[in-house]
Amino acid sequence: MSEDLDTARETLASSLSRPSTGRVYDFYLGGRHNYAIDREFGQRMVDMMPEARIFARENRAFVRRAVRYARQEHGIRQFVDIGSGLPTQGNVHEIADENDHDVRVVYVDNDPVARAHAQILLADTADPQRHFAIDADFFDGLELWERVVQMGGLDPEQPICLLVTALLHFVVPDQRPERMLAAYRDQLPSGSLLVLSHCTDEDTTPALQEVAARYVATTSNAHLRGRNEVQAFFGDFELIEPGLVWTTEWRPELASEDEPPFDGDPASTLAIAGVGRKH
Repeated sequence: MSEDLDTARETLASSLSRPSTGRVYDFYLGGRHNYAIDREFGQRMVDMMPEARIFARENRAFVRRAVRYARQEHGIRQFVDIGSGLPTQGNVHEIADENDHDVRVVYVDNDPVARAHAQILLADTADPQRHFAIDADFFDGLELWERVVQMGGLDPEQPICLLVTALLHFVVPDQRPERMLAAYRDQLPSGSLLVLSHCTDEDTTPALQEVAARYVATTSNAHLRGRNEVQAFFGDFELIEPGLVWTTEWRPELASEDEPPFDGDPASTLAIAGVGRKH
């Protein structure tokens, strides 16, 4: 394990030539796992579009509420977070473990920087018997799913909550993400949930397009989609009420007591989100 951590630290030391998407996201959240190059890029984006910080914070808040929903309303004890980025505030395993410590969580990311951060940070906050971070790509398909099930010790016959949040707006149409997501939906057993959020260019500020273009300078591309395109990612899953809405509008009652309610324009969150259930 110490060798893995040493390798992770070497990866971080050599990753400072360009901003990291995950670390910029952490900067937006007010986290501590970012560097000057990330803060400089992130601040430029915030100067262009102050809503960038709102997007990050409200997307993370949506994830927390969706995880609570999966645990409290459906009793789900298995979570897979694809494109998880680096651990920051309100991680899936922390929220899922709020009441019972019987949840298994697998984090998946193909960004070596995010993976290195995950190895170091999960070593301090996670249970190595139940919480895992693996190096894989969204487009690895069934090979990835087999690794997730085996490494995480998941029961493929029991419901799984699959999170694909703030990821698909970094996937361009030519990559056909809808096909790969459909393959993952097919692997989920009955009663499973799909948690998804996505930046949209419908009813949002024109500056969002320019910010998306500038993300090409980081470790990711960016592509915005309309509401109908995002809803198509759920396939035939039943959308849980209130459906596909601005992130801040999805089940605000599930926020914890120490999470202040959002009182701004919901469109300023820049992203829509929803939870779908497989029959």
